[in-house]
Amino acid sequence: MTDQTSSSASTGSNQQENRADRLPKQWNPTDVESALYQGWVDAGYFHADATSDRKPFSIVLPPPNVTGQLHMGHALDHTLMDSMARRKRMQGYEVLWLPGSDHAGIATQTKVEAMLKETEGKDRFDYGRDEFVERVWEWKEKFGGVIQNQMRAIGDSVDWDRERFTLDEGLSKAVQTIFKELFDRGLIYRAKRLVNWSPVLRTAISDIEVVYSDDEGELVTLRYGDVEGKGPHADVATTRVETMLGDVAVAVHPDDERYKDLVGTELPHPFIEGRSMVVIADDYVDPEFGTGMVKITPAHDPNDFAMGQRHNLDMPEVIDETGHIANTGTRFDGMDRFEAREQIRLALEEQGRVLKRIHPYVHSVGHSERSKEAIEPRLSEQWWVKVDELAKMAGDAVREGDTVIHPASQEPRWFDWVDDMHDWCISRQLWWGHRIPIWYGPDGEIVCCGPDDEKPTGEGWHQENDVLDTWFSSALWPFSTMGWPDATDELKKFYPTSVLVTGYDILFFWVARMMMFGTFADTITGSTLGTGESGTTKEQRDGRPQVPFTDVFLHGLVRDEHGRKMSKSLGNGIEPMDWVRDYGADAL
Repeated sequence: MTDQTSSSASTGSNQQENRADRLPKQWNPTDVESALYQGWVDAGYFHADATSDRKPFSIVLPPPNVTGQLHMGHALDHTLMDSMARRKRMQGYEVLWLPGSDHAGIATQTKVEAMLKETEGKDRFDYGRDEFVERVWEWKEKFGGVIQNQMRAIGDSVDWDRERFTLDEGLSKAVQTIFKELFDRGLIYRAKRLVNWSPVLRTAISDIEVVYSDDEGELVTLRYGDVEGKGPHADVATTRVETMLGDVAVAVHPDDERYKDLVGTELPHPFIEGRSMVVIADDYVDPEFGTGMVKITPAHDPNDFAMGQRHNLDMPEVIDETGHIANTGTRFDGMDRFEAREQIRLALEEQGRVLKRIHPYVHSVGHSERSKEAIEPRLSEQWWVKVDELAKMAGDAVREGDTVIHPASQEPRWFDWVDDMHDWCISRQLWWGHRIPIWYGPDGEIVCCGPDDEKPTGEGWHQENDVLDTWFSSALWPFSTMGWPDATDELKKFYPTSVLVTGYDILFFWVARMMMFGTFADTITGSTLGTGESGTTKEQRDGRPQVPFTDVFLHGLVRDEHGRKMSKSLGNGIEPMDWVRDYGADAL
């Protein structure tokens, strides 16, 4: 080796050693991922051009709650959508992946009320409606963007320029437009019916916000009528003794020979003077279960309410909106329902009417997902959507192949729901949300106003206090986010959306409602919905309404090793952002 060669080799060796000294011992994704992602956003790689001549491909992000944080379910859902969006961009499509968040009426109001109680010792009634709503908006602006920041951390290639919120001005216009159309066609109405009631939140809540658990309670068998059993009497069992204050009847099966002679008999109520309970016959009663006799409380049990309607029974309301006994004229008025349960049982024991008590008795009880207390079935005047026509359109869209559900094994669940759907309670006794666009006049007038209508004013006029169920506005998400009811370039280019990707658990609560409102919106005179790459004209559809998406991809839920859904309460969750910090977004 010559001196020159030796010198060169030595220099090269030193350079390699110096480079090795500068290289980290292991890859640290947090050093580069944030800047890399922001560079993509700044370069406009995720922004969709509604005026381009490329073939469109569009997805709307299932809007997470504004109160939420990223969990493993989101991570799975977003990864699937991101993979589709990035692949389509590489194939030359004009891709719109539209992000946004849901105002989450109950969840957000509950969180803000708890914060105000802790920091100021006040509740919403101390502020009044307008000031409280202002405080919620302040909270939303300060704390409501957590999940959006987390979406950036995992690399979601969404079009941030088109981010939407279910309470923004454009979506409010869409909500008012479709509400008025439904109201004018008689598909929205007001009626007094049984609802899931939260005494803590003081509002009706939807089925999806009711969580069932096996609770320890009691099963009490009590006797109406002659205590000795020699004269007319009825023995009934109940896990909710307090509801007996609202009993108006006892039901038996019409073919039950034991009680045929008893049907039509009236039995005096043990505590309420002047009220008698009639023995009725109804096919609903199972003669093989228990005594074959059932106490009927129409205002506080869904099955009893249906029976009360069939037999034209009185429906006295004996538990108020706060969960206290009311309007019975007994010494139990004012008691909390659980205190009353014990006191009423003791009073019945004093009369010799308690035949048997099983305690503890484990049975399934519905609880509010947000406030955790036991749900109270309660007769309440609410606003409802008549769903027959809407559900049929949603069902026909899948039957005709306009929308395809993947996997096909989920189709039976779809048809079970849409073919046997009950009217939808859309009103909530909250202050945070879309206030129902109904005005009441001094002489009983009821006026529904669209976004461009002049609102009634003057003495005695006032707007409905209730707000709409959060699912009402999110049901408009695929087209309201693109500017409907206005005719926009986005609607023309990207609607109907190409695919919807979501967990199978909200097939009914969200997907079905989007199908109902999406197909209905296409029947509104003057409504302009697009015919993007995946869409078709009405002529091509033989007059069938446009659907909001042509393919629905349903994925499973992320569960632990025991098959349980991950949750904070169970302590079995995995924090996805820990993975991002430790291993990077790609590893997640």
